[in-house]
Order: sequence, then structure tokens, then C-alpha cells
Amino acid sequence: MMTVLESIKLSTEFFEKKGIESPRVNAEILLAHVMKCKRLELYLAFDKPLKEEELNQYREYLKRRSRFEPLQYIVGEVEFYGIPFKVKPPVLIPRPETEILVETIINSFDKDNTLKFLDIGTGTGNIVIALSKSFPNALFTSIDINEQALELAQSNAGMNSVADRIKFIKQDINSLENNNLEHFDVVISNPPYVSLDEYETLQPEITRFEDSKAVTDNGDGLRFYRTISEKSSYLLEKKGHLFFELGKGQYANVKDIMCLNGFDQIQITKDYLNIERVISGVKN
Repeated sequence: MMTVLESIKLSTEFFEKKGIESPRVNAEILLAHVMKCKRLELYLAFDKPLKEEELNQYREYLKRRSRFEPLQYIVGEVEFYGIPFKVKPPVLIPRPETEILVETIINSFDKDNTLKFLDIGTGTGNIVIALSKSFPNALFTSIDINEQALELAQSNAGMNSVADRIKFIKQDINSLENNNLEHFDVVISNPPYVSLDEYETLQPEITRFEDSKAVTDNGDGLRFYRTISEKSSYLLEKKGHLFFELGKGQYANVKDIMCLNGFDQIQITKDYLNIERVISGVKN
């Protein structure tokens, strides 16, 4: 039977030919998932032969990944802000840059506050679940138009023991009226901010498998910033805070949008590549 090391070498070469980024890392993560062990534990088991059922499952995973199916969908999970989340297509996979949004919010408030948060476009629920771990006295409402996303977010909240503090609601932000929801202290969103032109240049892992409605606004990339800023002007309590994740190069335009909708005290947080990644403002 083929050993762990032989399997890794052959699958790495296979991924290289298929144009998969970080081929060795992908090969090792998939094999570790098959063998139900940590990736680093493979290095202590290079000479171990794979069982026939393990080899068959691994081959199936390799085939799926070679078609550019995201690694996270194949293994069915991802870690975000040190917390485990279930993921499945087509719900948007949590990205590391969104951890900066979470970190910025955590650093902006006293953790004992009894704040009321609204998360617009919750996806897997990663933002509110991560925040709920840091704000034990806060209450959260999460809305999304995608029923699959809401079901997954609810499952993730239960898995992380915070379901009792998060209300998940199916709601289209475009049809949200003043009397639809209560008022909040903080509104958060990581909206679809990829323009239609940019979307066509993205990697196939995104365009073939993730929900396009969670990635692009089918326009200039700013449509949801306009809508959410307008809606937040009456969803927020006086001196309430609005937080957005930004796409590269969007800071100036989104700042103008927020100011036009009555927000001031605009602040920016850059990511580790010095890209303006998070913007916040206060309702005046």
C-alpha cells in the first residue's frame, strides 16, 4: 500500500500540474482530514501505509480539489478568530481579513457593555459568533437573504454555545423599513464589495463555488455601502456605531457615502498589507 509520504509527494505533483496554489499544503491538509489527525502529525507517520478506504477517500478529495472546489468546502470546516465553523457551498467562506473587522470592534467597546448588535449579511455567522465570545452581556441580531446561510449560522451558533444570544432573521436589506427591526447600538457588515468587472477576474474557487450574491453587487462594488449607510441612519441609536469591511481602494468612496448619511468620527483600520480594510463612523 502507498505510504503517507508517497501519497503527499504524488498529490503535490498532481496539484502542481492542475495549477492549485500551495499544492503541498493542500495535499497535507486533505490527507490529515482523511486520517483524522493534525497536519503536523503526518510528519511523524511518513512510513505509515494508507488503508484502502483512506486512499479511496483521499483520491476523491484530490479530484474535487483539482476542479478548484475550495479546500474548506471539502473538509467542511474552517477556523476563524480561533473558533471552529462549519462551512458548505455556496455560503461564503470566512476570510482572515474579516478577523480585522472583529478585532477592531472588540477594541472599540468595553467588553462588559450590554450592547445591541446588528450584523447585515451574516453568512456562516462568523462575525457575530466571534463577537459574542468577547461581549458576554451583548445581544445580537443577524440578517441574511440566503436561507442556507441562516441555517448554517444557526448551526454554528449552537456548536459554539452562543445560540441563545443571537437572533437570526431572513431579511433583504433592500426592503428593510424603519419599523422592521428594533434599534441598535452597533451595525456591522462585510457586504458584497467586489465590482462586476473585478468579479470576472477572481479565482475559480470563488466564481465557480461561492454564492456570487455574497461576493459582488453586480455593479461598482459600492451599492451595499450606500444602502446600509442609509438604513443604518435610522436603525442606529443616537451616537450608534457603523462598521464596514472594505475592499482595496474603496476607503475614500465609502467615507463619502457614510458622511452623506450623517456619520462622522470616521476611523480607518489597515490590514497587515497596509490596505485600508475596516472603516467605522458614529451617527451624529
